[in-house]
Amino acid sequence: MKQQSIPHAAVQVTVDIVVFTVHEHRLKVLLIQRGIPPFKGQYALPGGFVLANETLDAAALRELSEETGTENAYLEQLYTFGDPKRDPRGRVVTVAYYALVPAGQSPLLAGTDAASASWFPVEALPALAFDHGEIIEYAVNRLRNKLDYTNVGFELLPKKFSLSTLQSLHESILGKSLDKRNFRRKILSTGLLTASREMEVTGRKPARLYAFRSADWA
Repeated sequence: MKQQSIPHAAVQVTVDIVVFTVHEHRLKVLLIQRGIPPFKGQYALPGGFVLANETLDAAALRELSEETGTENAYLEQLYTFGDPKRDPRGRVVTVAYYALVPAGQSPLLAGTDAASASWFPVEALPALAFDHGEIIEYAVNRLRNKLDYTNVGFELLPKKFSLSTLQSLHESILGKSLDKRNFRRKILSTGLLTASREMEVTGRKPARLYAFRSADWA
């Protein structure tokens, strides 16, 4: 059987990054306002084309730094989106990532093809370019599903934290309130936490501080 050749530049590859943080008890995503066509002036995810000499991970880190000033963020590959009509410039497949950064650690520096960068609550997003609304929805669902079985809060919390602080983080990500007793019983049964000897004094009763057993996600 004769091997088929792929036409030059028939398919181009990009990376797009869904950057999450929790601020003011709300899950927020980082968006850039595009400074170039297509969709000039509209908001989109940080991202861009993969260069010929770089890996996908390297491209994601480069684009994140160039467009937002964010470096050394936790990155995890999310999914590949390849609808033939997703990009008006032609056949473009994007490999989506999501990243977690503590609130206040991103300088939000707009890059060469971004007019500005801002945080938006996931439930109140502006009109988005390309299929970035779909990508964000997929990333939010992935993040929420990981709450039950991984140390998802490791990148968003201080090294040691109270169970109340951890519950507040979960509520911010889920977008709903949780029963205190049920939450504590469930989270302690996972084996993800280890109790420290330190106490946090914020009210009448000191609160035990905890840490994740491992920085690696399950």
